[in-house]
Amino acid sequence: MLVMKARLIAFLVITILFYSCSASKTKATPEQLQALNELIESKSFVIESEWAMPLVTSSLTAIQNSGLIAPNNNNINRINLLSNPNELRLEEGYITSQLPYYGEVQIPSAYNAMKTGIALDSEIKNYKVQENKNGSYTVTFDAKSDTEHFDVTIQLWPSLKTEMTLNGAKRLAIRYEGKARMLEGN
Repeated sequence: MLVMKARLIAFLVITILFYSCSASKTKATPEQLQALNELIESKSFVIESEWAMPLVTSSLTAIQNSGLIAPNNNNINRINLLSNPNELRLEEGYITSQLPYYGEVQIPSAYNAMKTGIALDSEIKNYKVQENKNGSYTVTFDAKSDTEHFDVTIQLWPSLKTEMTLNGAKRLAIRYEGKARMLEGN
């Protein structure tokens, strides 16, 4: 009798966990899927990032320990960008960006105090789109700034939330989380 009660309780707990986990998954609406498909087909959109997530190294940890990172839910592996204007813009095979960069530069270039972030301004090369099983898309391409080549990977979800990784030839990779929107007029 005791074993039977234990099995029944275990069964109920597993059933409740199963249903609670499946209920927490949100399904994309047809409108969200259509908006994402239109955005992908247009190859022209803007991403505004809300968070920067640099690759954490001992140097960045030292900066955090010194107190130079502003509070506001920030830490060295997740930095809030909401008060920091930024964007990555794709338009007809061309990319421009103004993204803040937090991380380590491995190979210094000519120093320019006006360009401390990632300022892409080039044609897009090797543009590829992959549709994923979960309804998201992965977009990859190559782009350049004045002094550096970048491999760019953008994950776009039906909610138009994005996760973007920029891997530079002269600096450590950085990830950004944000939101995409269609360009006006598309």
